[in-house]
Amino acid sequence: MPLRRRLIAFCLAALPLATWAAWPERPITIVVPAAAGGTTDIAARVLAEKMGKDLGTAIVVENKGGGGGSIGTAQVARAKPDGYTLLMGNIGPVAINFSLYKQLSYKESDLRGITNVISVPNILVVHADSPARSVKDLVGLAKTRRLNVSTSGVGQSPHMSSEMFRQKAGIEVTLVPFPGAAPAVTALLGQQVDFMIDNLPSSMPHIKSGKFRALAITSGERAAQLPDVPTMAEAGVPMQVTAWFGLLAPAGTPDAVILRLQQSARKAMHEPDVRQRFAELGGVPGGETPAEYDAFIAQERKSWAQIVKAAGLSLE
Repeated sequence: MPLRRRLIAFCLAALPLATWAAWPERPITIVVPAAAGGTTDIAARVLAEKMGKDLGTAIVVENKGGGGGSIGTAQVARAKPDGYTLLMGNIGPVAINFSLYKQLSYKESDLRGITNVISVPNILVVHADSPARSVKDLVGLAKTRRLNVSTSGVGQSPHMSSEMFRQKAGIEVTLVPFPGAAPAVTALLGQQVDFMIDNLPSSMPHIKSGKFRALAITSGERAAQLPDVPTMAEAGVPMQVTAWFGLLAPAGTPDAVILRLQQSARKAMHEPDVRQRFAELGGVPGGETPAEYDAFIAQERKSWAQIVKAAGLSLE
């Protein structure tokens, strides 16, 4: 952390708790490091409404996609640590990117966790008009011609899941990255690509409407919302991936503010309509303490570093 930021963080942290009793005194911004419409965006907007009412201030959601989520994440990492600029982070820029990219404009120590918000499996989907009606069919099709697969950004869990699927199934595909889930989903809706592995929430509406056919889910067990869809393991591809999305703040944000944010987010996640909304999306709400979330993120970084190394992946 640069000297100026360390001094600011020290001064803020040194202020007595009473100083922060009136916080927040102005609107809060949650930066979403992806395009609108994806799971990161959905989670941020659900929380923003509830937390804004609880905290007594407006919470603005700002989409800042690009760079596999690193551009928006770096923006928050550089922000003043006063609780007014937060990140709705996810598994890509907060965990995977540190081992995938040779150089990032932010460090692990630039961010601190507040709480996880939602964890979801990924889903392998094809267009309803696709001849593939199972994973076996899709693999067979991929051995007759090279298939195109859309992803919601390089380094995100759908990209890594696609890489794992390619390796485990023994096929070659052409990766078509987009700056978020919504444009990646749109490409499949328009049949510009052959399939995608997506976070379940952003594909669920199209599965329910019959526009997408779900072939397999990356969780260890079948989803209650899609009981007829097999797990990847059941479909013959031994892989398991869970994507997660949570709130983070710049390092140095005072403990009193972090705790207030965690309590507000947890309260929001326990409201019946939020739990129902998350369940409909196939997600499990979080609510962990900041310490628990930091420990979880640290373990995820180690786990994904091993996966990235084994895959031989590296990006500039």
